[in-house]
Amino acid sequence: MIRTNRTLLMLLAIAALPALSYAQSARSGAVFAMTNGVDRNQIIAYQRSSDGSLSEGHTFFTGGRGSGGTTDPLGSQGSLTLTQDHSFLLAVNAGSGDISVFRVFGSTLWLVDRTPCGGSEPVAVAQHGNLVYVLNAGAASNVTGFRLEWDGRLRKIAGSTTFLSTGNSGAASLAFSLDGKFLLATEKLTGNIDAFHVQDNGTLAPIVETPSAGPGLFAVTFAPNGTAIAVETGPAGGTNASAISSYAVQPNGKLTTISASVPALAAATCWSVVTPNGKYVYTSNAGSGTISGFAIGSDGTLTPIAGTVVATLPSGSTNLDIAVSANGKFLYTLDSGTGTVGEFSINSDGTLNSLGEVGGISVAAGFNGIAAN
Repeated sequence: MIRTNRTLLMLLAIAALPALSYAQSARSGAVFAMTNGVDRNQIIAYQRSSDGSLSEGHTFFTGGRGSGGTTDPLGSQGSLTLTQDHSFLLAVNAGSGDISVFRVFGSTLWLVDRTPCGGSEPVAVAQHGNLVYVLNAGAASNVTGFRLEWDGRLRKIAGSTTFLSTGNSGAASLAFSLDGKFLLATEKLTGNIDAFHVQDNGTLAPIVETPSAGPGLFAVTFAPNGTAIAVETGPAGGTNASAISSYAVQPNGKLTTISASVPALAAATCWSVVTPNGKYVYTSNAGSGTISGFAIGSDGTLTPIAGTVVATLPSGSTNLDIAVSANGKFLYTLDSGTGTVGEFSINSDGTLNSLGEVGGISVAAGFNGIAAN
């Protein structure tokens, strides 16, 4: 009876959506940004036109609270994540310690669940199939697993909470391998990339630690060919010393380096995104207000595109997180310093063309997280 009532409510909610707005947004696409508001966390939805330009749409409340703060208070990548089929949007509420799940209808969102994160201060969330893991940076850093139900609700997996290498590790990002066999997490304070083998029941095998190839480890993501790619802010005091490295994940969970600390020719490189076809990876360089680009070889090697820096943003952009549209044609950055989302088209050779910016973000506020469909 309960499940039947949920189904009826879902169908009624879908029917209540503005038909024209939904049809238009479903045909084009959307970009979502998270306010991380300390009183009421919200998602700003931008509708994407066929040419990649964005128009600000509605704001949707997560039901939870963010951490607040100023520029990049979460210090993470993956605080706002679309599921693989783009049917659900997962958002962390660092202030209230829970995760919100939205059903996605183009650029329209419907909140379907909010559940405790299994720790404190969630900063990132990752999904593979019906498995969701949350990275909790507060107190004793851990990852906690959930099953994603058919209706978008999260059910905690018994015995899934697994701790990182230290209690205060500076947990920053979380990523599933494309086959779902491994879950990787990054630790900013130790410089370790943690690998966990995903067991059949959804729990994790013991942690396997690999030191980062270079200093300033921040975030990790996967390319479609299975290559793990990590960004590094570089050594303290370095000038435009950020870099990017690639790794192969071995069956025992150890990572072996493929390309070590390839220069990004930029500062404060913390975030990266891989195109859906796996050909390119881009980094968002907050300190220099630029985007760097690299081609990904079939063996995981990284080769700079067109002199490495492929775009320069307006002065003071402080571009944080970065996302690519599902069709692989457009790239977007969360520019906290100017209160905008930067818009770019991706050329066949990996270079970028600027399409301008769209507003809607409070300048120098604690916005964190961007996702695109």
